[in-house]
Amino acid sequence: MKGRDILLALVVVSVWGFNFVVIKIGLQELPPILFAALRFALAAFPAVLFLKRPRTSMKLVVLFGLFMFALQFGLLFAGMHLGIPAGLASLVLQVHVFITIALAVAFLGETASPAQIAGATLATAGLGLVAFNLTGSTTLTGLGLVVLAACSWAIANLVTKRIGTVDLLSLVAWGSLVAPLPLLLLSAFVEGLDVYRQVYETVSWRGLFALFYIVYPTTLLGFSVWSGLLARYPAATVAPFTLLVPIVGMLSAALVLGEPLEPWKLGAAALVVSGLCVNLFGWPSAARLRRTGG
Repeated sequence: MKGRDILLALVVVSVWGFNFVVIKIGLQELPPILFAALRFALAAFPAVLFLKRPRTSMKLVVLFGLFMFALQFGLLFAGMHLGIPAGLASLVLQVHVFITIALAVAFLGETASPAQIAGATLATAGLGLVAFNLTGSTTLTGLGLVVLAACSWAIANLVTKRIGTVDLLSLVAWGSLVAPLPLLLLSAFVEGLDVYRQVYETVSWRGLFALFYIVYPTTLLGFSVWSGLLARYPAATVAPFTLLVPIVGMLSAALVLGEPLEPWKLGAAALVVSGLCVNLFGWPSAARLRRTGG
């Protein structure tokens, strides 16, 4: 990759990692489900007026929008609201990779490689370490909702596989168009209609900044740059940069929100990220070690 494109990839994953901190800030002023609904309403409009509909069936676009956006982020925001720190949320959500593999084996007849099984085992151990160390700031409900968000992301990955190669930014914009209505209906049912008045009367610049950040830098700008990188380079070259997302998430949460980096959190992060690395790169073979002088 060219130096400029490496820098762009690092900027995008940094924006995505810091996004978890911004979500936590926004949740101090905005109800979680309404927050998610507003995110995708603003991500869809006016973008869909300028971007052509993806060249795939509208049914698949709707399924993508429901699982990738409405369910995933409704569950993620609710989980972070009910009890999981931003840094841990950024880490736990990464298990979607291994849930995707499990679903592909179960429903698409794919075969998991030994490296994928080993990676999933490491990541599961990391998730177990999180569950074993639940504290006042991390509840079983919050953790469970984020795991369900990862499941929704995994289902969306299978839908994306069915969609095939399309313009990523167009898919994001039109998928975002699907999410607001079910989220708004759920918000009205769960959070009540009075929250609209409360948000209008009490939201500060912090809440507005959080909404702006998760719509424009995170969603539209981030996916626009990422789609450009995927168009210029193989996915195997670009994908490894996403390993930095939970690292940025945990470090920025510690620096900005003061979330402590206890040894067990670092251990869980090491297990999950190691699992992701094994899944992505495989085990180092003897020949590869000889070539690198190991």
